[in-house]
Amino acid sequence: MNFSMHWILFLLGLAGCTQIPKVENLQAEELASQNQQGQLKLPHQELTSELLFDFLLAETALQRDNLEVAVERYSKLARQTRDPRIAERATEVALRARQSDEAEKAVALWIELEPDSINARQAAAALFMSTGKLDKARPHLVKLLSSDKGTVDKAFMHLSRLLSRHDDNKAALKLLQQLAIPYSDLPEAHFAISQAAWNANQLDLALKEMKKALELRPDWEIAAIHQGRILQKIANAEAMSFYENYLAKYPKANDMRIAYVRMLMADKNFISARDQFQKLMTENPFNADIALAVGLLSLELNDFDSAEANFKKALELGYEDSNNIYFNLARIYEVTQRPDAALKAYQQVSGGERYLPAQIRIAVLLLKKKGIDHARQHLHQLTPENEQQRAQLVLAEAQLLREVNAHYEVFKLLDKNLEKFPDQPDLLYDRALAADKIGKFDIVEKDLRKLIELRPDNAHAYNALGYSLAERGLRLPEALALIKKAVELSPEDPYIMDSLGWVYYRMGNFSEGLNYLNLAFATRPDPEIAAHLGEVLWVKGAKEDAEKVWRSALEAHPGNETLLDTMKRLMQ
Repeated sequence: MNFSMHWILFLLGLAGCTQIPKVENLQAEELASQNQQGQLKLPHQELTSELLFDFLLAETALQRDNLEVAVERYSKLARQTRDPRIAERATEVALRARQSDEAEKAVALWIELEPDSINARQAAAALFMSTGKLDKARPHLVKLLSSDKGTVDKAFMHLSRLLSRHDDNKAALKLLQQLAIPYSDLPEAHFAISQAAWNANQLDLALKEMKKALELRPDWEIAAIHQGRILQKIANAEAMSFYENYLAKYPKANDMRIAYVRMLMADKNFISARDQFQKLMTENPFNADIALAVGLLSLELNDFDSAEANFKKALELGYEDSNNIYFNLARIYEVTQRPDAALKAYQQVSGGERYLPAQIRIAVLLLKKKGIDHARQHLHQLTPENEQQRAQLVLAEAQLLREVNAHYEVFKLLDKNLEKFPDQPDLLYDRALAADKIGKFDIVEKDLRKLIELRPDNAHAYNALGYSLAERGLRLPEALALIKKAVELSPEDPYIMDSLGWVYYRMGNFSEGLNYLNLAFATRPDPEIAAHLGEVLWVKGAKEDAEKVWRSALEAHPGNETLLDTMKRLMQ
């Protein structure tokens, strides 16, 4: 049986007490001197058989995880021996057993026996804070704060973190305000109060206390960051001014500048955000993370030259996730009509979450460069890791086939894979679209109804089924109900809005149809939405407006079949 060495030694110590002879006067004086110097006073305790039995039983119970017996025996031992070490052990065991009442009794005895023990005070404070008894924790915290003036600043910061997790934010604020009274010149005390006030949603107090912290320590960056966060809640313009003024005074405050960037990005002020990142880059020219951030912001702003330069710089500086950078570089090369460079960049993506999307883009580029067979062959050589990846590859291959108008091949591919995975939602949806293209409307309805059964919150399934019915002029009230359900699930989707306008048009409600189609086209000037909007305008007699919509869509999407077919049908 293995017992803790600490407690074996303790037992030996007790046993030794029964055998120590009377000390001479000189020895007694030495012991008294030691006690005066702060040595722990321990009781003289005879190691009786009962005491030994209780101790062994307690330790055995503890090792066997019988915490109830361990708590009961150690509590008894602590009361009997009045030894602070046993009281400490009783506290530890009661805390481990989550018996807060017994832990309170044990720690109270421990403090009674060893009133100057920092460990005892810490245990008491932690216990009362964890059980929500902040009033009981306060005297122990007061004692702890006053015990070491050299670390009181760190203590307030630690308390701030602990109390931020407390359920009663107002009680936590009150406690910190009381504890901070003797420390009015300590910036950390004001910081802690500010944080507690923030958690209690008392923003004015939070701002006042954080300002005081910064007055006492003007270059304290973390306090400045928090003041900026508070100001953002109160007045965005004030926050902006505060960030700018602080950074003008402390231009090397990188964390503050990053906080400012976050604010700018939240406001979608990407140009100013990038400017701030450029300043960060000036201060930190060898920081790959900053180079990447500038690249991503430049990409967001469609500044492809800057994005490319910064992505390459991040690679040169050894940015760890090169896969992400190569993927973004490839995107730039595609947009800027450099397909060979894009192909090479995608091929550099060797793993991670970007790997499969990169391989799919390689297939798309191969389709344009070498044809459908090479593109499909590339996808076939990939090994999916799970069903979701398998579905992604099948869908990618189906899209390649659509690009060459091989609609029957698309249907056959999806049909074959649904034999293996009959309930795969994405494959069901895609087969329904493929079936619609080749006139297999019974399969369209069957697949979409099954998808709705599997995923009743799938807005696109309701929309596709409703649109299919409306397009064929069938069961229009049902089509309207289906599309309205889709709108309910995804109210801002322009394609669903287009379907709603289209079904109203099919039902003869041209005005309502036109309203929704205009809204859809304004949100997303898609060529198929343009075809629908133009048709309704044409039928209503606004032919010039219709032609204007079609021409603008054709400029952006030359060769779109739906758009060209609509124009040909109506303008003949």
